[in-house]
Parts: sequence; structure tokens; C-alpha cells
Amino acid sequence: MTDLLTAAAIALGVVLMLGPVCIPLLHRLKFGQSIRSEGPASHQKKSGTPTMGGLFLITGITVATLLTAPLSTEILLALFIMLGHFVLGFLDDYIKVVKKRNLGLKARQKLLGQIIIAVVTVLIGSTMLDIQTTLWIPFTHDEIDIGAFHYILVALVLIGASNAVNLTDGLDGLASGCMAIAAGCYMAICLLTSHYDLSLFCAAIVGACVGFLFFNFHPAKVFMGDTGSLALGGAFAAAGILTHTELLLIVIGMIFVCEALSVIIQVISFQTTGRRVFKMSPLHHHFELSGWSELKVVFVFWSVGLMFGVLGLIGVMAG
Repeated sequence: MTDLLTAAAIALGVVLMLGPVCIPLLHRLKFGQSIRSEGPASHQKKSGTPTMGGLFLITGITVATLLTAPLSTEILLALFIMLGHFVLGFLDDYIKVVKKRNLGLKARQKLLGQIIIAVVTVLIGSTMLDIQTTLWIPFTHDEIDIGAFHYILVALVLIGASNAVNLTDGLDGLASGCMAIAAGCYMAICLLTSHYDLSLFCAAIVGACVGFLFFNFHPAKVFMGDTGSLALGGAFAAAGILTHTELLLIVIGMIFVCEALSVIIQVISFQTTGRRVFKMSPLHHHFELSGWSELKVVFVFWSVGLMFGVLGLIGVMAG
């Protein structure tokens, strides 16, 4: 328990120390967030707020993990997955902010990067960590051998989780708060499933996200950008893959799942019928345009995330 607190405290401390240094620097470099004109009108005042805060958020997680966790294959792979997505997110933000190309990396470029990360994950996981091709069913003792499809599942989990967290990062403190809750739940799951090294990685995520909230909570002084959100999504996926609880990601990450589904449903509905199911997607914007304040949306989503996190823990203990 002491090691977990140490990992969280180091990550928290690093983020709190780097924030006051990095935020003014991002200001001077004019790394400001551009706000979509079609987004909620209340968000236009956020234009120019520094983005790419993921630089010091992910630094906190990395430093804390390296200082507290043994450099086992499991930890190195978790860091590779997170930092691989960090690089993709950084390139995406850099193109948007510096090159002034609002869409950042092309979808196929981002997808290619995520597939490369998935291939490396599968190779190391199957050869050095002996990760089996079975799929555990939450709330049961049952596992199903899905054979080679497990490798495809790993890729889908990495791509889905990183993009889902990325889509959730649309309100002050929303993604960082939800991720702190999800990582806290996975820290407990790691302990329950004898993945102690990985629990330190999850503790570092909790500490870093809580630290980031000091700067990102409404009104935000900085946004994490894709630099942070893609990396956090990758870290979340890594926790599920390495503990062999891939389906549990859906339960613990229900907020992320709903945010991603709202976008998919909106796009399919508009392209096939010309109608929108939601007032705006991702889902948090729908509630904003329905009259909820930004703080209400964030607190409700955090609460729902916590409830599903507890449900996920019950699922592990029941299995």
C-alpha cells in the first residue's frame, strides 16, 4: 500500500510542479486550442486556452512508474503502449496547433500508428508474457478460447479505448476525472489479480490525473489535447489487456463507451436518414445543449463512471 501511495504522490507532485512551468510556456508558444464553430456557443470563450497539457500529465505517470515499479516486461509494455499513443497524440496536436491543419493527423495515419502499437503488443504479450488467447467473461469463472481472434481483439481494444477517451475530452475536467476513477478501479483489480507491478502504473495514472485536475477543472487553464487523451486511452487499454480483463473495460469505461457510441450513432443516423439522434455528439455536448451546465455534466458523468467502476470491481470479485 505504501508503494501505491508513493507512486500516486510522485505523479501528483511532478504534474503540480510542471504545470506552472509548462502552461506559461505553452501560452508563449501560442499552443492554443481552436474551438469548432459548430460546437456549443459557450465554448467559444475557451478559444486560445493552451492545449498539449498531456506533455506534463504523461511525464508525471512515466516518472512515477519508472521510480516505483520494477522494469518488468509487463511494465515496459504498459509504458510502450501509453507512450506510443502519446507520440501519436503529440503529432496530431502539433499538426493542428503549429501547422494550423485543424484535423491533425489523417485518420489512416493515426490508425496505422495504432495498428503498429497493437502488433508489437501482441508479439510481446504472446511470446514474453504468455498471454493466452482465452477471453474471460466478467461476473463468471468462465473463459472462452477465441484463438487468433484474440489478437484482433487486442487491436480493437487499443484503437477503441484510445479514441473513446479522446472523444470524452471535451469538457473541463471530464476526461481526467473519469480516467482517475477508471485507473483507481484498475489499480484494485491489479491487486486482486496478482499484477502488483501494474498496480503501481495505475496508481501513477490516478495521481497524475488528480494533479492535472488542479489546472484542468472548470475553468480550465490548460487542456490535455490528444497528447494526453490518446495516451490515457492507451494506458487504460493496457491495463485491461495485461490483466486479461478486456471485456471489463466496457464496464469500467462505460462513460468512454457511451461517448464513442454517441458519435457512431450520430454519424450513421445522419448519413442514412439525414436526421440526428442527439442534439450534438459526443454525448456530453447533447446534455449541454439540453440545458445542463458544464459542471453538472462533469459531476454526473464522474458519478456514473464511479458506479460502473464499482460494478466492474464486483465483476472481478464475483469471477
